[in-house]
Amino acid sequence: MMGNELQGDFIKFLGTGGARVVVSRQVRASAGAWLRLSGVNLYLDPGPGALVKCWKSRPPLNPSLLDGIIITHRHLDHAGDLNALTEAMTEAGFKKRGSVFLPSDALGEEPVLFRYLRPLVERLEVLEAGKSYKVKNLVFTTPVRHLHAVETYGLLLPLPWGRIAWIADTLYFPELIDYYRSDLLILNVPLLEPRAPGKIQHLFLADARVLIREIRPKVAVLTHFGMTMLRARPWVLAERLSDETGVRVLAAQDGMTLSLPELLQ
Repeated sequence: MMGNELQGDFIKFLGTGGARVVVSRQVRASAGAWLRLSGVNLYLDPGPGALVKCWKSRPPLNPSLLDGIIITHRHLDHAGDLNALTEAMTEAGFKKRGSVFLPSDALGEEPVLFRYLRPLVERLEVLEAGKSYKVKNLVFTTPVRHLHAVETYGLLLPLPWGRIAWIADTLYFPELIDYYRSDLLILNVPLLEPRAPGKIQHLFLADARVLIREIRPKVAVLTHFGMTMLRARPWVLAERLSDETGVRVLAAQDGMTLSLPELLQ
């Protein structure tokens, strides 16, 4: 069961680490996030440790209550615990239930979802650019394919009280601004400074500044930190971005819960 303090709409960050060094050392957890929106429970990007973090959460989050799991892309820090969480969602395979959403290459030559688990879910859907998906009464859209080493999509979630955008891993490109206009903007920002072009396709801090300044959400949240961001203290960087952009910017922490829509009021 989920405790009373986690009723209503919320996003709980069970892990805010990204990139290989942070994940391999678990400097920050790599467990992704639990979203409860309009009564629908979704898990986004269950990296290594996601299942354990569900049960260790305060209060515990029961994966058998999940309505769906979304994988933005097939990298380990986003999909490492997909199979464990899928089995838990289906109550160890005894109940055919829930949905799994993932890009086509996550089911390709080197699939991230085991074949024996696929018949256990009610729905297995492949994500595509510009398409919308419905889970019960909740709709989400994957507006554009990102510039990343593998097939990757972010999310748009229109809700009665506002619009959530989650920009998953990507190299910056200007069209992101129009695709992800929102009231609550969540950005994966692993890098403090740019790396050699073409080698690491991620947002860095200056990219986040541009996106926040141009989209102008009510609140922006930074997450998915690599070592350079962690060494620079993300909470300090978030305060600086707030001053520079005039937008309230938060740095996610492991276990942090965003209560919605209260956060945007």
